[in-house]
Amino acid sequence: MENDLKDFAEKAVKHALFLGCQYCDIRAEVFSKQGFVIENNEIEYSSTKNDQGIGIRVLNGGAWSFFSISNPLTFDEIKVGIEEAAKAALYHSSKKKQHVTIGNVKAVKETINFPVKIIPSIDKLIQIGFDCDKIIHKNKRIVKSQVSMSYNVVSKFFINSEGSEINQNFSDVIADLSATAHENGLTQSVNITEGGRGGIEKLSTDREIRETAKFISDKATHLIDAKPTKEEKATVVMNPDFVALLTHEILGHPSEADRVLGKEMAWAGGAWWAGKLGENIGSNYLNVFDDPTIEGTLGHYGFDDEGNKATRTELVKDGILSNHMQSRETAEIFHTIPSANMRASSYRFMPLIRMACTCIDKGNWKPEEMIKDIKNGYLISNMKIPSIDMKRYNWSISCQFAQKIERGEITDLLRDVIVLGTAPDFFKSIDACGKDFTVRPITNCGKGDPMQSMIMGNGGPSIRATAIVRSV
Repeated sequence: MENDLKDFAEKAVKHALFLGCQYCDIRAEVFSKQGFVIENNEIEYSSTKNDQGIGIRVLNGGAWSFFSISNPLTFDEIKVGIEEAAKAALYHSSKKKQHVTIGNVKAVKETINFPVKIIPSIDKLIQIGFDCDKIIHKNKRIVKSQVSMSYNVVSKFFINSEGSEINQNFSDVIADLSATAHENGLTQSVNITEGGRGGIEKLSTDREIRETAKFISDKATHLIDAKPTKEEKATVVMNPDFVALLTHEILGHPSEADRVLGKEMAWAGGAWWAGKLGENIGSNYLNVFDDPTIEGTLGHYGFDDEGNKATRTELVKDGILSNHMQSRETAEIFHTIPSANMRASSYRFMPLIRMACTCIDKGNWKPEEMIKDIKNGYLISNMKIPSIDMKRYNWSISCQFAQKIERGEITDLLRDVIVLGTAPDFFKSIDACGKDFTVRPITNCGKGDPMQSMIMGNGGPSIRATAIVRSV
């Protein structure tokens, strides 16, 4: 972190208090990103991005206002922005009937350097990328490949008017791979994302990305021979990769307290379980949590963007809706404590309530045991495209491939499969959760206006439930 940015941040807090603001917090960030895309054994493009700046949030007269600036050269530039933000907050306060109050958070001074086992370099990533591309093309039916890789290095300094000073330094490595097969007029694609918070170990020792390249190539090739399926309501076993997207869309987003309160309704929707805290919303096999302390995931951090210490939050316990993800502001409304879920995609934006690492908790079943009990059903594998209503109640999510289950055995490979359900009926039908708990990387979750794209983790084990299955 540049010393000038820290110095500016410290001065900014003092100036906000001098102006009479009730509260102020500041995020100074330095960010760099390098990446590339390989298509069919050629680098299509590469990119380098460097950015640094300061985001300033003030609470004045019971209303929020925000100001950000890139590459500030003098404190006078920042000073003018704070003064304008303070005035804007007072103006909005005069128009509002209800004023913002925020919950108490203990002031801390801490520095966290997240571990990197193998330091990333663009040359090493390019080498790995070409290896993956060659592996994908080993199958004759493959007509197109794409390998996208990047690594980010981020240094964040948070300071607020209550005495907190928090430094967090980390890097993320992310890879997106896709394989497209074509034959006899039929095209099938399989893609997957890997990576996490750390270094190149996220694509090597933690999960070998070259094996992933072979998997998607083989699967896309085999899907050319796969069958579509008729529509039926049946027992399904969903693998952890599919469950990650299901959790993200139907459990994670409705758990954001601003959605529950209807504050995101016009832009991104609400929550199907608004007003149902303490009620049964699923079977007693359903346990859901959000946990930014899971190491190595894209949702791993020590403190959120308003200085709340990262901790696990139980959202659903034995099928009972027990909590939401909370900011300091919404925690006051719900008479609870903040849950360390306030995050912004960069210093340029106000923080919003966002998932960190939202998951269905593991159970006691082996996946093969879950399948063995099914006379007629489907094994649903790997996330694809969701379609969800505004309250996350009616949903449909396509998978990358599925397999028929007959008399406890996996039989035909199926293509173009979509799974449909309603949230309460589906979650109440869950009767088994596996031991194979897995967290998957999510790299493009959008929320807010202006839109903020956020990275995070989502996951869970294999789960067994009832849903409608059909090919499209």
